Amino acid sequence: MLNQKVNSYYQRPGEMSGLGRFITVEGGEGAGKSSNLAFIQALLEAAGKQVLFTREPGGTPLGEAIRELLLGHKHTGMADDTELLLMFAARAEHLQRKILPALEQGAWVLCDRFTDASFAYQGAGRGIADDRIALLERFVQGALRPDLTLLLDLPVETGMERAGNRSQPDRFEREAETFFNKVREGYLRIAAREPERVRVIDASPALEAVQKQIVDVMQGYLDSLDG
Repeated sequence: MLNQKVNSYYQRPGEMSGLGRFITVEGGEGAGKSSNLAFIQALLEAAGKQVLFTREPGGTPLGEAIRELLLGHKHTGMADDTELLLMFAARAEHLQRKILPALEQGAWVLCDRFTDASFAYQGAGRGIADDRIALLERFVQGALRPDLTLLLDLPVETGMERAGNRSQPDRFEREAETFFNKVREGYLRIAAREPERVRVIDASPALEAVQKQIVDVMQGYLDSLDG
């Protein structure tokens, strides 16, 4: 059912006039996703777009319950495959209940992380082979992929220092620096493979400089649709 719905909708939304667009924001710990997601949403709304903001894992009542399992500390010995399958279980519900209905109604969906995070965290970070993750990606998503992804990138040491000034770390944030270096490398490999979709934003300078980069990328993307 879900796969049929995805495939019937997604020739790709960017190729279908009148339909919404799917934009994702990715990045490691301390990259500043929260403040910049709000900034991107404001840019899109200023451009006259109806925007639905959501997040992964989560986005639905069931997805948020799964998020608690994944980020909480009750199951610290969780097997890597279990972690990956829970991510995609939450994603399947998210697509069915929230993302696809919004896109079909013409809304622009802005999502805090999506499947690139699975390739970066469970793939590069945990060491699960990309082809196994890609199998789940095809099973759950069909042809659906984000139209545009902004990758907020910065050195791991800087990101961990920033993240350390926040609230109590979740289960992922307690990983060692070597893990996050692998995650960053995984994200950058994705960006190198798909430069048209994944735009790398240098998240290391002050917020104003980061957001100037975001404005340039978003304006260029909006102009390309108008053209």
